[in-house]
Amino acid sequence: MVDALVAADPDLDVSRSWTTRPRRRREADDAYEFVGRPQFEAAIDAGHFLEWAEVFAGHLYGTPRPDPRSDRDLVLEIDVQGAAQVRERVPGAVIVLLLPPDREEQARRLRRRGDLGGDLPERLAMAEAEEEAGRALADHVVVNHDVAVAVEEVAGIVAAVRAREAARASPHEPTESA
Repeated sequence: MVDALVAADPDLDVSRSWTTRPRRRREADDAYEFVGRPQFEAAIDAGHFLEWAEVFAGHLYGTPRPDPRSDRDLVLEIDVQGAAQVRERVPGAVIVLLLPPDREEQARRLRRRGDLGGDLPERLAMAEAEEEAGRALADHVVVNHDVAVAVEEVAGIVAAVRAREAARASPHEPTESA
């Protein structure tokens, strides 16, 4: 979904997260920056991450700090725990909670991407708590029944945020009274 959003908007970029877990079957080599735990921990110590966490089966996941020279808006694909860290560090960040239509569909999607058992039950159980926390944290909630529709909804949110920011940044002309 995020790839379609970024492909449609030349002013958006997606952050490539790091992980210590192995690449799944059929997962693109560039889905994450796949690294070993020592390299990840060294990056933590160097302050390389905007957010990071240890999750499922002890694997580390993290989002590198964005390049401050970039003039593009950045989309992060992160969990609720990461979104809470981002909210602390970047209070103006806009958080969109993307939800599956239901847990059954979520399980289907996880299996389709290669989560075949293992941590699947843990992920589904955690989804309940994350959804509640995510709804409390999010500025917007989008239910992904259909990818094209969800992309349009998120693109609309991005456009509205940009318009709001542009209105704040532009000087207001004084008006004359009659």
